[in-house]
Amino acid sequence: MDTAPLRKSHKLDNVCYDIRGPVLDHAKRLEEEGQRILKLNIGNPAPFGFEAPEEILQDVMRNLPTAQGYCDSKGLYSARKAIMQECQRKAIPGVGIEDIFIGNGVSELIVMAMQALLNDGDEVLIPAPDYPLWTAAANLSGGRAVHYLCDEQADWAPDMADIREKVTGHTRAIVIINPNNPTGAVYPPEVVRELLDIAREHDLVVFSDEIYDKILYDGTEHVATGALAAEDQLVVTMNGLSKSYRCAGFRSGWMTFSGNIAKQRAEDFLQGINMLASMRLCANVPAQHAIQTALGGYQSINDLILPGGRLLAQRDITYDKLNAIPGVSCVKPKGALYAFPRLDPKVFNIADDQQLVLDLLLQEKILLVQGTAFNWPDPDHVRIVTLPWADQLEDALDRFARFLSRYRQ
Repeated sequence: MDTAPLRKSHKLDNVCYDIRGPVLDHAKRLEEEGQRILKLNIGNPAPFGFEAPEEILQDVMRNLPTAQGYCDSKGLYSARKAIMQECQRKAIPGVGIEDIFIGNGVSELIVMAMQALLNDGDEVLIPAPDYPLWTAAANLSGGRAVHYLCDEQADWAPDMADIREKVTGHTRAIVIINPNNPTGAVYPPEVVRELLDIAREHDLVVFSDEIYDKILYDGTEHVATGALAAEDQLVVTMNGLSKSYRCAGFRSGWMTFSGNIAKQRAEDFLQGINMLASMRLCANVPAQHAIQTALGGYQSINDLILPGGRLLAQRDITYDKLNAIPGVSCVKPKGALYAFPRLDPKVFNIADDQQLVLDLLLQEKILLVQGTAFNWPDPDHVRIVTLPWADQLEDALDRFARFLSRYRQ
């Protein structure tokens, strides 16, 4: 008998994650044909020689015999204690052991937080450009992502007037990504305070994605959002091991809740988070043994971001070479692992930026991600990962320049 095709849930209609999207499928096909693809689409340190510190690996291995069972649904006590002490170091007040949830990467926790907070039709203010999982998680949870613009002419700072215009009676939360993926912006305290003022005025939960807080260049300092918030503001801070400690595959992230007065009022929401954490039983136990060593040990990330370090050198190469391409401009990233250059529409006239990155892949075997995948409204940007070795990066950017010199849509 004839049967109808099995279709995906309508909950996925407004969900996309093009960092691993259709263009990556083409890249995989090319690899299967034996072609070598330089993947500048995802911030995955290990393939480019950025390995986890040996002491972290040793601690995980030594604890494997005791990591075979489930742990507390919030996470190992020792790991949460180390995270609590890290919050104290960052001057985030009032974060106790029970205010910390460990997840299988920050990604799981973002989805969990959105599911616990949002009812159908609720709105979340999310930056444009954004890390697209925030948008996907809000939409998947029945809410609606509303994107506030960041201003490229102001070092990608959030446009406060645009945010105020987009707050409605349905707005429940605001997301801050600082340091920012994909732009590399790092917001000074006065910018974060203004965002917090808006959130407090409209009684919004503040989600602060700070996964790149230790990857900073040129003496830039990062101040945690929770350290600047009032006691009656609920700040949910996301962080983890994947970037600063090069442990992306461990899937070890955490979520902390601060604001002592706000936590009392948010007891029902926190019970929802606790329920979802319990439903998945617990996060990866072996990887949790990396947390205490990572946070309390030698901070080897500093060797990579200070003068002479690979990450700083590669940021500089990327910035200099992009700005040397006619028609291309790039704000200098102050943190993170990416550049988000603009392709002047008057020069390139790009109407479809996904087609642009597909054509680059087919012609030059370089995989980037189009700017609209980060919910940027215009097809005039791409994101470039700055992780490859300097000679690889220089070659890739030279090829990108040659490609653009002849490319028009």
